Amino acid sequence: MENIRGLILAAGQGTRMKSDLLKVLHPIMGKPMIALVLDALTAAEIPDPAVVVGFQADRVRDALGDAVDYVLQEQQRGTAHAVAQAAPLLEGYDDVLVLYGDVPLVTGDLLKRMVHRHRSSGAAATLLTAVVEDPSGLGRVVRDDSGELAAIVEDADASHAESAIREINTAIACFKVDLLLDCIPRIAADNAQGEYYLPDVFPMLLERGFSVETVQPPDVNEVLGVNTRADLAVATGILRGRILDSIMESGVTVVDPPSTWIDAAAEIGRDSVILPNTTIEGRCSLGSGCRVGPSVHLVASTLGDAVTVWHSVVEDSIIGDRVTIGPYAHLRPGNEVAENVKIGNFAELKNSRLGAGTKVPHHSYIGDAEVGSNVNIGAGVVTVNYDGWQKHLTVVDDGAFIGCNSNLLAPVNVGEEAFVAAGSTVDCDIPPGALGIARGRMEIKEGWVERKTGARRAERVFGRDEENAE
Repeated sequence: MENIRGLILAAGQGTRMKSDLLKVLHPIMGKPMIALVLDALTAAEIPDPAVVVGFQADRVRDALGDAVDYVLQEQQRGTAHAVAQAAPLLEGYDDVLVLYGDVPLVTGDLLKRMVHRHRSSGAAATLLTAVVEDPSGLGRVVRDDSGELAAIVEDADASHAESAIREINTAIACFKVDLLLDCIPRIAADNAQGEYYLPDVFPMLLERGFSVETVQPPDVNEVLGVNTRADLAVATGILRGRILDSIMESGVTVVDPPSTWIDAAAEIGRDSVILPNTTIEGRCSLGSGCRVGPSVHLVASTLGDAVTVWHSVVEDSIIGDRVTIGPYAHLRPGNEVAENVKIGNFAELKNSRLGAGTKVPHHSYIGDAEVGSNVNIGAGVVTVNYDGWQKHLTVVDDGAFIGCNSNLLAPVNVGEEAFVAAGSTVDCDIPPGALGIARGRMEIKEGWVERKTGARRAERVFGRDEENAE
C-alpha cells in the first residue's frame, strides 16, 4: 500500500446522540469508535493516517495520540469542505481513501479489497455501496440503464422514485488525489442542507469521461453508521460477537458467549477457559491455560499462565503464573503478584507486591505493602497504611508469619522468618527470626460470673447494686 493516504472525517458533533461527548469518541467494546476505524486502516496496511477534526478536537487528539496527522475544520460545511481543509496533507500522494469516524465496523480486509479494485481498474474513484433493508436518511446510488453509477442523491434531495432505491452510498471511497482536488472547488452547495457534498465528485468525474468503480461489502454490517444510542448498541453487539468468535478460533474456550464481555484490546492465550458472567475490560493480557470466572471482572490487568480467578475483581494489576484468586477477592490498582500466590476469600489488595508462594487466604487488607516470598498472612490481618494525612509502607520479609487479627501500623518492617503473634498491633520493626507480641496479657477472674449475676439479682430485688452499696 504505497503512496496512498487514509483520511478519516470526524469533525461533526453528532447531535442525534444527545451527548456532551463527541459522537466518534463514544466507546465500543473498550475503544472509541474512531479508534476502531483507525485500526481498520492499520490492518489494511494503509500508512500515514490523517483525521479531520472540529468539535472537541483536543479530545480526539488525546484519544488517538501523535501517530495521526490532524487538520481542523473550524466550520462544518459538509464532507467536501472537510476534504478541502485536508488538501495540504494529500499533496504528493497518488490516492486517498476517505472514511468516516462513525463507521466503526469496517474491516481491514474490505479496505484492502477496495484499494485493490481501485488500482487494478485504473478508476478515478471507487465507491463502497451497500444494499440495505431500510435506506431512510441515507444517500441513494442511482444507476443508468447499463447498471453503471450515474449519480449519488442525498435522502433530503431524493425524488419519490429515488427514495425507493435500496442501494446506498456508504460515503467510504478511494480517489485519485489530483482528480479529487480538481473537482472539489467546482462543488456547489445547492441542496437542502446548504452543504458541500463529497459524493458530488462522482458525476463530475463521469461527465469528464473518467470511470467510477463500486464495491459492496460481504457483510452489510461493516458499513453500519452510528448516529444514535440505539445504533451504538447494535454496533456493540456485532463487534462483541466478532471478538468472541476470534478468541474462540484462537484456541480459547468461552463457555457462555451471551454472558461474556471481552474488550477489543484484550489478548488471551490458548487453552484458557472463560466462564459465564465474566467481563474482561481494557488492555488485559491473559497467558495460556488460565481459568477465569464465573463472575469475574478484570480491568487493564496482566495474568500469567495457569492463573485461576473466580468471583473476584482485579484492576490494573500484574499477576504471575499459577496464582489463584478468589472467591470474592478484590485487587485494586497497582499490585504485582509473583507466581504460586494464593489470594483467597474476601482478601483486598492495593498497591502491593507479593513474593512467590505467599498466601493471603482470607479476610485481610494488604495495602501499600512489600511482602516477600513464602509469607503467611493470617485471617483478619490489616496493614494500617494511612495515618490520616499520608500513606506509609509496610515491609514483610521472606518466610514471615503474620498471625490472625494482627494490625501492622505502617511504616513497619517484619523481618525474615519472624513471627507476629495473633491479635497483635505491631508499631515497631520485628527483627529476623523474632516473635513479636503486642497485646495485653490475658487475666482470669475466678468466680466473676457468679458475683456479677448475683449482684444483678440483688439490684432487681432491692433496687440498688448490693456489690457497690455502702
